Amino acid sequence: MTHSRKTPQKDLVLDYFLDAPPEKVWRAIRLEEFRVAWLPNCDLKEAHPIAETPGEEISFRMREDDQSQDPSTVTFQIGSDFYGGTRLRVIHRLDAVGAGRTPPVAANGNGECLLRAA
Repeated sequence: MTHSRKTPQKDLVLDYFLDAPPEKVWRAIRLEEFRVAWLPNCDLKEAHPIAETPGEEISFRMREDDQSQDPSTVTFQIGSDFYGGTRLRVIHRLDAVGAGRTPPVAANGNGECLLRAA
């Protein structure tokens, strides 16, 4: 994967294939008494979702430890796979406040190589 300084990546997208029916996965995400086991309310800005398409997609606003960091949203998308299981996509996205800001470049970012002129 290559990243360009001109087009920074703003989303972290993870795909999982689970050996459970979509209805069961949806319940584990949607119902608070199940969700708090793996995503506690202290990690969320609000315990209730900010957007929801029943059985397909649900989004939560995340609480950031450092108040200087931009807020973010995590979205869970659920669908069936070919084998009767579930495809779960988790999208962690920076909100619009900091979306235009270029993230810092790592010291070993493999950027352009410049030669020292003597």
